[in-house]
Amino acid sequence: MDFETISMGEYAERSYLDYSMYVVLDRALPFVGDGLKPVQRRIVYAMSELGLSNQSKHKKSARTIGDVIGKFHPHGDSACYEAMVLMAQSFSYRYPLVDGQGNFGSPDDPKSFAAMRYTESRLTPYAKTLLSELPHGTVDWGPNFDGTMDEPLWLPARLPNVLLNGASGIAVGMATDVPPHNLTEVAQATLHLLDNPNAEISDLCEFIQAPDYPTKAEIITPRADILKMYETGHGGIRMRAVYERDGIDVIVTALPHQASGSKILEQIASQMRAKKLPMVSDLRDESDHENPVRLVITARSNRVDFDALMLHLFSTTDMEKTYKANFNVIGLDRRPQVKNLKMILKDWLTFRTETVRRRLQYRLDKVDARLHILEGLLIAYLDLDEVIRIIRYEDEPKKELIKAFKLSEIQADAILDTRLRNLARLEEMKIRTEQLELQAEKDEIEGILMSRARMKTLIRNELKDDMALYGDERKTQIAEREAAQVFDETKLVPSEPSTIVLSTSGWVRAAKGHEIDPTALNYKAGDEYLDHTHGRSNLTSVFLSPDGRAFSLPTHTMPSARGQGEPLSTKFVFKNNFLPISVTCQLPNARLLMCSDAGYGYHGVMENLYSKMKAGKHVLSVPKGFKAMKPTWIEKLPDAHVVCVTTAGYMLVFPLEELPELVKGKGNKLINIPAKRLKAGEEKLAATLAITPEDSFLIHAGARYIRFKWKDLVNYIGHRAKRGAVLPQGFRNVDRVEIETE
Repeated sequence: MDFETISMGEYAERSYLDYSMYVVLDRALPFVGDGLKPVQRRIVYAMSELGLSNQSKHKKSARTIGDVIGKFHPHGDSACYEAMVLMAQSFSYRYPLVDGQGNFGSPDDPKSFAAMRYTESRLTPYAKTLLSELPHGTVDWGPNFDGTMDEPLWLPARLPNVLLNGASGIAVGMATDVPPHNLTEVAQATLHLLDNPNAEISDLCEFIQAPDYPTKAEIITPRADILKMYETGHGGIRMRAVYERDGIDVIVTALPHQASGSKILEQIASQMRAKKLPMVSDLRDESDHENPVRLVITARSNRVDFDALMLHLFSTTDMEKTYKANFNVIGLDRRPQVKNLKMILKDWLTFRTETVRRRLQYRLDKVDARLHILEGLLIAYLDLDEVIRIIRYEDEPKKELIKAFKLSEIQADAILDTRLRNLARLEEMKIRTEQLELQAEKDEIEGILMSRARMKTLIRNELKDDMALYGDERKTQIAEREAAQVFDETKLVPSEPSTIVLSTSGWVRAAKGHEIDPTALNYKAGDEYLDHTHGRSNLTSVFLSPDGRAFSLPTHTMPSARGQGEPLSTKFVFKNNFLPISVTCQLPNARLLMCSDAGYGYHGVMENLYSKMKAGKHVLSVPKGFKAMKPTWIEKLPDAHVVCVTTAGYMLVFPLEELPELVKGKGNKLINIPAKRLKAGEEKLAATLAITPEDSFLIHAGARYIRFKWKDLVNYIGHRAKRGAVLPQGFRNVDRVEIETE
């Protein structure tokens, strides 16, 4: 018994390479000649063998799929049927190859097609461009998977189908995304390249303006980007829905390729539920057979900026989509390559020229064979009596005919197969007439084969004929449009005074107005008031955790204070379960003093604390064993001073300009606290405040408070990082510091 011993690594490598080559060449990528993948080619060929032309009756799709997987493509029937359905969907294929009868899916859900036992199919007229020259010796044939029959290795496409219908697929280590194009434009570009082999891609793009998808949506990709895509073979195409206004209604009449109307309506409805589209009052889907796409968006009034609304929807829904373009195809050398537009058309013209040459040569061989037979028949008619005698009296008439008239075996067989009724004089005249016609055809074919110019003329005329027969107008229009942009949510939300309340368990809620007493609200069992801030509904609230992480949330999205609110843990992830200890709501450019109770800090603007991440944003570096303090609002600039008070009753006032402005970090030392006392936890920073010389402020210690005006701070004013001076007796345990209001 013969066997081979190889290492597992070598076996795995060889097997994977074999599989990779199979996927690349025989499954995922289209051939530049006919623009088809093997499964598509086998479906079209099997349908032609079943006689399912556009003139025949439809047959059950299960019959076709059975032939395909039984004779040519031994894979799953569902995958094979899905490939056939795709070629029948006019909203997926620019020029469908299959004419389906029954439920073949809808633009809203392309995969909603019925099972193959319920649908019927046949080929479309356009499929003739792939099959009409198949019996004329134009392609190579190879054995099918079990070697019982032959199948074509490609189809003799009369048009550049690789560009017309495009292709998409994922192979091993590579992929392809060839967009569909308009037949008339591609044919015109091909004719131009045929006449001008040195034409530049920019010249070809005068005919091929852009891809042409099977939808009436608009391509808004800039002209320069489209040209670059055709020059490199890589790029992207951006499509946008088409709409019109009718009073306060916006009617969407066309969607991008493979965009779902129901999904778009759900995307818009989701924004409405999140209060991100207050100017929209209603949505309707009025699509029907006469209007395949008709989505109605009703605004609240005529005062709505409809153009801004649609730009927002283009940016946030599938009404605007980008499609990758990757012209990766199998070339004439049977190798995959990313080709630019000129390379694809040039390869196809080479393919087409060879196909026409083989067709003409095949016909020439047939004509020569027939002329050879006619020559023998005429020889027989010249001495018909002798022919009859030989046939009647000789034991081996074939040999005698060959010997007597110097015929070939083929000619002798033709004479012997001639019926008696065809021995009349009239038949001889028919033979001479046919001989003259065939000789003229032979001279014509030989002339074309020997002349490059006449070959080009033939290809040009056939292209023009097919363009006239199958060409049509563009479906996808090209337009220059303003770039889509999302609404600024703060401009959509009314600016109303709000009080944001935070509990010790991390529950948050917002009440209208600033008059509410947050301590008097109802809290769930085991929870209580922790902090609050006054802000506005169109601003962003920031929650600060003890470890210096900031979490931001739009104020208008918070639950009402009529209830107990909702936990922030459903929106954010708190590291080591460090729940927020404070909440702040100010304008984005408001200046804040950020500090930790270790006595370090800096100042910066509010928007530096904003974060879209669930894990928050690390804005303040806090030494181990200490915690962040609530940010202090620096209301007035310039001449602002920082007031620092420690738990031991020391107070220092210094100019804000001595403190650095940072985006994040630990900051600088604010007040000098002895290291031993700080490390032992005997003294920490208790409170901070930002004041100007015109302000007065209060220091609270229990039920008592003391008022300080600027003239009272003579002993406390100094430089940053100094010790400061001790407060009067009885104010050594400070609760809070606040600016006095009139």
